[in-house]
Amino acid sequence: MIKRFIVLLLLIIPVSIFSQNIDIRILRSINSQTIQPSDNFFKFVSNSNNVIVVGVPLTMGIAGLIKHDDKLFRSACVIIAASAINVGVTYAFKYSVNRKRPFEMYPDEIMKKSDGGDPSFPSGHTSSAFATATSLSLAYPKWYIVAPSYLWAGTVGYSRLHLGVHYPSDVLGGMIIGAGSAYLAYKANIWLNKHYANKHAPR
Repeated sequence: MIKRFIVLLLLIIPVSIFSQNIDIRILRSINSQTIQPSDNFFKFVSNSNNVIVVGVPLTMGIAGLIKHDDKLFRSACVIIAASAINVGVTYAFKYSVNRKRPFEMYPDEIMKKSDGGDPSFPSGHTSSAFATATSLSLAYPKWYIVAPSYLWAGTVGYSRLHLGVHYPSDVLGGMIIGAGSAYLAYKANIWLNKHYANKHAPR
């Protein structure tokens, strides 16, 4: 599974570089050169990212400690680990690919409606949102957790296009990195738990 994520990501990098025309055509159809009533909503969704990415595991961890709920506390730790992996991988790609933002490349066509300073590929907002959504979905695979989690993460990704700060391939790359980071942290946690159980098993 991890290999598939890596292959997908490596395929997206050349696509993001060599299919600039497709990227900008899609982005033009989403980003408007005028102020729209929906702008404030998508700014709110985009800005909710850091609050949720930090707030969810923090709340889960505190609740787990208070309730002496080991599963809840461990799930919080796994989400934090996924976020840490995601940040490292995302910024490694950002400064390796070093892609300019669409509003920098096409200032007359794309209107910047939100913050966006570091390199464009991949979308950090999208990757962190999908890392959190995937971690929650793996820990609690119930529809009422999975559906809202991915709906929110998908809306964060779309908001970055609407606000003119990312290309579609940036968002797609962020989705893969975020989901892959969460899956890696989830599998690592399972392996560590098994290793610990085997090490401390009665002999």
